[in-house]
Amino acid sequence: MYEIARRHLGKVVAGAAMAVTGTAVAVAVGLPGVSVGETGPRPAAGTALGGANGGGTAGTDGAGAAESGTGTRGPAQGAAPPPATVAPAAAEGRKGVGSDPLTDDELARAETLALTPPGAAAQQNVEGGRGPQHLGTGLTDPQPGDPTRRAEVRFYDYGRDELITRTVNLDTGKVEKSGSQRGVQPSAHPEELREALELILASPLGKGVKEDYEDATGKKLTAPTQLWFNGDLYRTYREANVPASLSRCGEHRCVRLVTKVLNGAWIDTRNLIVDLSARTVTRVG
Repeated sequence: MYEIARRHLGKVVAGAAMAVTGTAVAVAVGLPGVSVGETGPRPAAGTALGGANGGGTAGTDGAGAAESGTGTRGPAQGAAPPPATVAPAAAEGRKGVGSDPLTDDELARAETLALTPPGAAAQQNVEGGRGPQHLGTGLTDPQPGDPTRRAEVRFYDYGRDELITRTVNLDTGKVEKSGSQRGVQPSAHPEELREALELILASPLGKGVKEDYEDATGKKLTAPTQLWFNGDLYRTYREANVPASLSRCGEHRCVRLVTKVLNGAWIDTRNLIVDLSARTVTRVG
């Protein structure tokens, strides 16, 4: 087993609370006799669930037991309710109205329109490919008396470490506003988290993660799809001790992950910080 100073790198954590900087991830673990969401031991079968006197069996109140005189439940009262049905979702139109959320068509159109300005091909995404990394698209607040729907699209150019924000008019198809900022870091996109996990697994520091996965499953860890993962930005101003190799986080885009075996145990990767801009992995703590 791969060992690190003071803590096993990638140690499997079963039933621990995973915390990401800026994001708390609560882990509910089922223990013998305790179901998820319970705060105490589950009553044994046949034990009363309610009633001041503790009378009756599970699912039976004390009054019912008293009436039967035997402490057991009598015949069911009334017919069982009919099975529930789920109504199909209403068909989504191509365009929303007013402050309706952006439709799938509008989201795709907004992103395409925001990528039309010259120079977009020279920008880089999280994998180093052509074009900026899409971070998110949202409906802008409607202007009084103007029913036009506009969308704000956010990208990140890894070539220049810049956040790019463009406002597009979904009626005219024009980009009405465009700007870029450095040192502004919105929350991470799932594609960025996936790339961070791939960098961890490709790094020498990912050795412990692979070993712990094999310990937990008996199988080799060869791809990110074998793990559930989540995370967010690593923000240096919230950390007590920041290694020199991470001093540019904030200017660079850096993330921290939590991971677990699919439908299985947690694997602790919180001490591995990925600088997506520099494509490096650093151990903290």
